[in-house]
Amino acid sequence: MTKLAFQNYNPDELSNCYGCGRLNEHGLQIKSFWQGDESVCVHTPRPYYIAIPGFVYGGLIASLIDCHGTGTAAAAGYRAEGRSMETEPSLRYVTASLKVDYLKPTPLGPPLELRGRVIEIKGRKVVVAITVSCEDEVCARGEVVAVQVPDSFLARSTASS
Repeated sequence: MTKLAFQNYNPDELSNCYGCGRLNEHGLQIKSFWQGDESVCVHTPRPYYIAIPGFVYGGLIASLIDCHGTGTAAAAGYRAEGRSMETEPSLRYVTASLKVDYLKPTPLGPPLELRGRVIEIKGRKVVVAITVSCEDEVCARGEVVAVQVPDSFLARSTASS
């Protein structure tokens, strides 16, 4: 079986996010995977994600942290329940809080590596700490507090699609 990214387990009706939606042809379509106890995402920003010449726009960095964090939260929720991501009921998470610290300018051109660590799982909440590195230098750190989407919301969103 091919190792699928966390985001590939989202049903079609929940796969339109600009950052991680596999069905959003104009989006970033980031992909996150487990590597031991860390989640990893590698993304190469396109040249138009420029801030000042040679450096990545900070909003893109925040978007990457946001979507990698919620994807990691979903995968961690499944792990905590001892089940695989293709099982029902679906666990989907949204951002309740996003914190980003920009440590140094992030070069535009080389791939960026995001690494996430689950800090806390408590009820419907998962906290994920994330680093963004370029060429082995940490350029940004973030923290995502993600909350599980209630089943009633999922039912509403799928009924309106």
